[in-house]
Amino acid sequence: MSTSKRKEEAEEAIDSINKRTGRNMPQAIGTGALLVVLILASLLINVDVFVGLVVVFMILALWELRVDFATVGIRIPVLTLWLASAVTLVSTYAFPNHIAAMSATVSVALIVVALTASTRLSMVGQRVSMAVASKLSSSDAQMREFSSFNVDPASHRVSRLTNVSVSLFTMMYVPFLACFIILPLTGEHPVAHAFFLVFVPSLGDIGGLVFGAWMGRHKLSPRISPKKSVEGLLGSILFCFLGSLVIFLATYDHAIWSSRWWVPLLLGVLVGMLGTFGDLCASMLKRDLGIKDMGHLLKGHGGVLDRVDSILMAAPFICITLAATGL
Repeated sequence: MSTSKRKEEAEEAIDSINKRTGRNMPQAIGTGALLVVLILASLLINVDVFVGLVVVFMILALWELRVDFATVGIRIPVLTLWLASAVTLVSTYAFPNHIAAMSATVSVALIVVALTASTRLSMVGQRVSMAVASKLSSSDAQMREFSSFNVDPASHRVSRLTNVSVSLFTMMYVPFLACFIILPLTGEHPVAHAFFLVFVPSLGDIGGLVFGAWMGRHKLSPRISPKKSVEGLLGSILFCFLGSLVIFLATYDHAIWSSRWWVPLLLGVLVGMLGTFGDLCASMLKRDLGIKDMGHLLKGHGGVLDRVDSILMAAPFICITLAATGL
């Protein structure tokens, strides 16, 4: 077989995989590998560096939401949210009473965000306008037609109440849930906890993608996400269980294995289901806004929020499970 023939067959195989998964797989694999290296490097250097990386990712996710909401005329105070996110996450990690620091900073942030969102001050710069235009141009007409905000953002002006409610939702969705990524890092096994929080949900995404593309036949929620399948959900649970088991066996001694052998199984089921639920919530939000991806900052993954939605949704439950079981 000639080289050109093999190359053509390889390209056809890649195109087939891309269509089944709904993403550019070579780009997704390359970006995923780079993210893994970045996370591992930050954890090897110092947990403080990893906390800084979490802050950066949440700030990027807030920027993506700023652009997404702007496509339907909704304005969220992104500068206030950036500051609130950084202060909340760093305070949760740095202060001795971590839960009290989280509660206080989130409460104050909600008030400040609500007040800022209620003003008529507009900070829509050229970069936001260009990002909104690019987002709208990449959304097909059918997606916009079924959007709950089937309007022209340039001429439509939403109410202050809408701006405030969406801004509060954003505060609770990104910085508040991200606090549960930070809290377990203050325990005895911060690196293992970081692995549980970041890599287990990501393995669930991979398991769902592999099993869904390989043998997905029964649709899980076709109206929200046509590519999600029951088989993908089962694959996600399996990969989450295997990931949790490996981290558990590599971190804790035999006495803990014998008494808490069921924890990896519990985390596998919980994280697999919650990660899929997080993906569906993000898909529902995208469908409601009439857009294809939450962002474009991560090639092959749609955006930062598309990458971390399952992590954010699963983080509180992983945090509670680790605390309740003494891990």
